[in-house]
Amino acid sequence: MSSPDPQVRAARNLSAKPSRGPIVAVTGAASGIGALLTRRLAASDEVKQVVAMDERRGDVADAEWHILDVRDPAIAEKLRGADVVVHLALDLDLETDAAARSAYNVRGTQTVLTAAAAAGVHRVVLCTSAMVYGALQDNAIPLSEDAELRATAEATGVGDLLEIERLARRAPRAHPGLNVTVVRPAVLVGGTDTALTRYFESPRLLVVAGTRPTWQFCHVDDLVSALEYAALEKVDGEFAVGCDGWLEQGEVEELSGIRRMELPSAVALGAAARLHRIGLTPSPAGDLAYTMHPWVVSVGRLHDAGWRPQWTNEEVLAELLEEVAGRHTVAGRRLGRKDATAAGAAGATVALLGTAALVRRARRARRGRI
Repeated sequence: MSSPDPQVRAARNLSAKPSRGPIVAVTGAASGIGALLTRRLAASDEVKQVVAMDERRGDVADAEWHILDVRDPAIAEKLRGADVVVHLALDLDLETDAAARSAYNVRGTQTVLTAAAAAGVHRVVLCTSAMVYGALQDNAIPLSEDAELRATAEATGVGDLLEIERLARRAPRAHPGLNVTVVRPAVLVGGTDTALTRYFESPRLLVVAGTRPTWQFCHVDDLVSALEYAALEKVDGEFAVGCDGWLEQGEVEELSGIRRMELPSAVALGAAARLHRIGLTPSPAGDLAYTMHPWVVSVGRLHDAGWRPQWTNEEVLAELLEEVAGRHTVAGRRLGRKDATAAGAAGATVALLGTAALVRRARRARRGRI
């Protein structure tokens, strides 16, 4: 006998669901964090129904699927009847063209907020990053969740996230009755590829002289459970999610077994800017700030709501190191094994095609002033 049609299975599952509980729509539901959350919500006894939206169909049979682009205003019709929307259709890929990425992320978020209000949805959950607080030398450790957002648009995707934060704050004024919750994860680990996870693929950990790096991680499992809390309205407003506490750079080096390479600030930032400008690395110089200065955040609001992380910073770092084993990255650029061996022999995390020349030039300039 053939198996029932997916829509029939979804209908049967719905009949077994509680009569009460929210109908939750998830954008970006076919992959990544969206897929994990869709699966979790579909299995929850506290959720009446899951409406999954993406440009392709995912594999969660118990969700009601709609195939569309989140920038399409027609999304409003698909959201009718939903109580909550969790918007996860974001592109933060290092290799995506920056202008195209911003157009997708900002326009998509704006469309979802407007469509949700038009459809009578009462809550939208957005996911940005703790990076929006900015990595600055004078940051408190940890930062309050109410701290000013002092990031600039100089790091990968952070400009988009700051614009999304602005849209989130304007939306309740533009659309009375619409509540917006913003979730800000720390360094995300678990099937992710970012400038910060690539930092641990390098033969040496770059440390900029005179800085105090601190590390707070967030496993995707913990982010998904925090998003579920938000979808079920167990926590609202703006809040951070991550492991309790943080690791100092020395602890990271000891746990990872990767030695550091220390460079002067001018050399490191200048090299990063030059390599990005000529298209050799995907990461702009602004990404370096997040490996230089503290930006760990309190997760007090989730704690007050009864949530606790299932992962520690040490455990997440161990998983990250296991994930990146065998990958070779220098200055944010993935290398083949042969190139990586040469870079490792040079002993330079940022010594990629011309960076070594910059170091030599700086040394000659210092000697010339003596």
